[in-house]
Amino acid sequence: MENMNNVEAKENVQDDYNPYEHREVEKPSSDLRSTANLIKASLGSGLLAGPLAFSNAGWGIGIVGTLFVGFLCGHCIHILVKTSRGCCKIERKPLLDYAQTCKSAFENGPKWCRPYAQAASIFAEFALVSTYVGVCCIYTVLISDSIKQLVDRYVPSVILPVEYYCLIFLIPLCILCQIKYLKWLAIFSVMANIFLFATYLICLYYIFGSPLDISDKKVVGDPARFPAFISTVIFAMEGIGVVMPVENAMKKPQNFLGCPSVLLVAMAAIVFFYSTLGLFGYFRYGDILRGSITLNLPMDDWPAICAKIFIALSIFFTYPLQFFVVFDIFQKYTDSYVKDNYKSLTFVVARIIGVCFCVGIGIALPLLEQIINLVGACFYSILGLIIPAVVETVFRWQRLGNFNWVFWKNLLIFLFGVGSLISGCTVTILDILEILRRKTE
Repeated sequence: MENMNNVEAKENVQDDYNPYEHREVEKPSSDLRSTANLIKASLGSGLLAGPLAFSNAGWGIGIVGTLFVGFLCGHCIHILVKTSRGCCKIERKPLLDYAQTCKSAFENGPKWCRPYAQAASIFAEFALVSTYVGVCCIYTVLISDSIKQLVDRYVPSVILPVEYYCLIFLIPLCILCQIKYLKWLAIFSVMANIFLFATYLICLYYIFGSPLDISDKKVVGDPARFPAFISTVIFAMEGIGVVMPVENAMKKPQNFLGCPSVLLVAMAAIVFFYSTLGLFGYFRYGDILRGSITLNLPMDDWPAICAKIFIALSIFFTYPLQFFVVFDIFQKYTDSYVKDNYKSLTFVVARIIGVCFCVGIGIALPLLEQIINLVGACFYSILGLIIPAVVETVFRWQRLGNFNWVFWKNLLIFLFGVGSLISGCTVTILDILEILRRKTE
C-alpha cells in the first residue's frame, strides 16, 4: 500500500510540472538543426564500414540484422529520453543530462537500488567519456587514412606513415573543437552531412557502374564473424551520447519524440543509408573490403578522389560534435573550481589537451577496422543498450505493465547488449592479436 501511495504521489508531481516551461537554453537549436546533429552523430565512419559488416554476416543476415539493430537503437534512445523527462518532472528540474538521468532514476526507484544512484551516475559518465574518446580516435585515423591514400598516389616523393598525418591534423582539429554551442556545431553538421551524402552517391556510382554479380556472395556468413557484424552496426547506428545534449538544447524539445519526430526521421535516414550502402557495397567488392569503402575505390578517377576528400572533410567537421560530449562532462565537473576571469583561457587549453590525448591514442593504435569493432562492442553496447534498459526498468519498477512486460523486454535488451559486448570484444581482440603477430613475423 505504501508503494502504491508513493507511485500515486510521484504521478501527481509529474502532472503538475512541465520541464519545458522552465527550460532556459542559451542558443537553442531548431528541429532541423537537431535532426542534422543527431544524424551526423551516428553516420560517419560507421556508414562507410557497412559493406565490411555485411561481408562478415552475409547479405541476408546483414539486412535483417541492420533493421533489427536500427529498431533496437532507436527504441533505447526513446526510452532514455522518456525516462529523463519523467525524472525531470519528479525532480522538478528543467533538464537532465545522461548521467543525471541515471542517478535520478535510481534515486526515485525501489529502495534497494537507491544506494547505488551515485555509482550509476559515475559509471554512465565513464562510459560516455570512454566511448567518445574512442570515436575521436577512430575519426583521427579515418581522416589520416583517406588523405594518406591521395598523397601517396599523387605525390609519390612524399611517403609518410599514417601517424604523421594524425599529427598534421592535430592543429586544425584543436581549432575546430573550440566551438562551444551545439547551435553553431549544427552548421558544421549540415556541411558534414552534405559531404557524407555526396560520398554515398559516389560510392553508389562505382557500385552500379557495371553489372553486379551476387552468385558468389554469401546469404549467411560465418557465424564466428557475427559478433564483428553486430559491433560494427551498433557503432554505426548509435549516437546516444549526443542525444541528451541535442534534446536539451532544442527550441521545441517536445518534438524530439513522437510521430513524426526528430528521432524518427533521423533513425529512418540512418537505417536507410547504412543498409543500402552495406548491401550493395558488399555485392560489388565482396570479401576484399577494408574498414571504409572509400579505401576500396580506384585511385585514378576524379569521382573517387572527390569521395576520399569529401569523407575526410565530413569526418573532420563531425569531430567537434563527438568531442563536445567529452568536454561537456569535463566542464560540468570543473566549472565551479575555475574562477570566472580564467574560465575562457582554461577551457581553451583543456580542449587542446583533450584533442591531443585523442589524437595520441589514434597514433598509438592505427587499426581502423578493429577500433571500430571494439568501440561498438564494448562502449556502445554499454551506453546504447545496457544502461537505457536498466534505467527504464528501475524507474518504472512499480509500473512494469501487464505481466511485467517492460521488465522482460528490457531483460532481453540487456542480455543482447551483454552478449554483444563479450562476443564482440573477444573477436576483435583476437583479430588485433593476429594482426600484431603477422607484423612481428
